[in-house]
Amino acid sequence: MTQSSTRPHRLLAAMTALVAAFAAAHASAAPMAYVPNQRSGTISVVDTGSDEVVRTLSAQGQLGKRLQQVALDPSGKTLFVIDAAHNALVALDIASDSVRTRVPIEEDAEGVTVSPDGASLAVCVEGSQHILLVDAATLKIRADVATQGRNPEHCVFSPDGKWLLTSNEASSDLDVIDVAAGRSVAVIKTSGHPRGMAFLPKTTRLYVAQETANVVDVIDLASRSKVGSIATGLRTAGLTVSADGAFVYASNGGAGSVSVIDVAKGESVAEIKVGERPWNPALTPDGRKLYVANGRSNSVSVIDTATRKKIKDIPVGELPWGVVIGK
Repeated sequence: MTQSSTRPHRLLAAMTALVAAFAAAHASAAPMAYVPNQRSGTISVVDTGSDEVVRTLSAQGQLGKRLQQVALDPSGKTLFVIDAAHNALVALDIASDSVRTRVPIEEDAEGVTVSPDGASLAVCVEGSQHILLVDAATLKIRADVATQGRNPEHCVFSPDGKWLLTSNEASSDLDVIDVAAGRSVAVIKTSGHPRGMAFLPKTTRLYVAQETANVVDVIDLASRSKVGSIATGLRTAGLTVSADGAFVYASNGGAGSVSVIDVAKGESVAEIKVGERPWNPALTPDGRKLYVANGRSNSVSVIDTATRKKIKDIPVGELPWGVVIGK
């Protein structure tokens, strides 16, 4: 074979290798974790592959220095941000770090969550005992729902999207809101100072952190009742549930730890030390790593869920509120 005849084969081989390498890199790209830093007015973007901060978002300096919860739209392109300093709900375009939409809301809003179908948002307005149901595409308010409980901080949709639950700090209970009707239809008493919440996937079983009771309550939405409590650490504040529903991870703000709850056993089976005042955690989609915002350490702890060991602390901004991770 002549030299000229081998060139096309070499070129084809090189191109094939390049395409394969690009495809492999794309397939292995790790999701990003987003960490709102309350006092910095920024959102740290952590690559969950390298566990390094790779960007810092601030809407080009337009976010106030009192950020609360953030939520990610299903496309992974937009962050919904509670900017409590400006009493605003912000739709932040991640790629350009720019405000797509900003709407005024009432004072002292804290929690925001996205419905399972991605069409709606719920915003907890803690200061005025209201929940705003918002169109996710336009940020137009569809309904303003008064809660029966006091100081609703977190809110979560049921897996079927029909119900919204609020954790009411001051009255130690949960409102059950009928989303279609736009009204609260029931109240469920809890153990003491409810905060973070999460449903087991595809069930009516809800787990709720209880900060002053130092437990996680188990709530059955079908019967609208508390069916159990699981002892955790001091001042349990935030939690998340594994995708397979096998484990609940609860952050203990007073103990500087995370409790690992085995759902089948109904008890905590491990406690992992992290930073100071851990708040709201999140799991990677594959469930292999847990990220915990440490409010007073200005860091995020990374936990290997298989070994139940902390593997890294990542410096972020001042007073990180929590973590949300893309798909």
